Amino acid sequence: MNEKLLELAARRGALGVRIAGQRQTLAREAEALGGVFSAGDAVLRGVDWLKQHPLAVGAAVAGAVVVRPRRALRWAQRGFFVWRGWRAMRNTLSRL
Repeated sequence: MNEKLLELAARRGALGVRIAGQRQTLAREAEALGGVFSAGDAVLRGVDWLKQHPLAVGAAVAGAVVVRPRRALRWAQRGFFVWRGWRAMRNTLSRL
């Protein structure tokens, strides 16, 4: 076999060992993020459930309005401002 091919094969083997070590390090360090990702997944499942059950959301809002109208109005105002801020941020980021 050509000397250059042997050198390339040895280099390729060394890179393979290095890559395997990096993969193990990445997997070990990514374990710490598992809790964050599972919490994010739980939030997304909750949002999906709310999207699939709009009557439950409507009933909860109606109940809040009947039981505590002032508090419901304050929360509605806060929600409106959060929604407007979200839209403004999304529009700004989409322009970038």
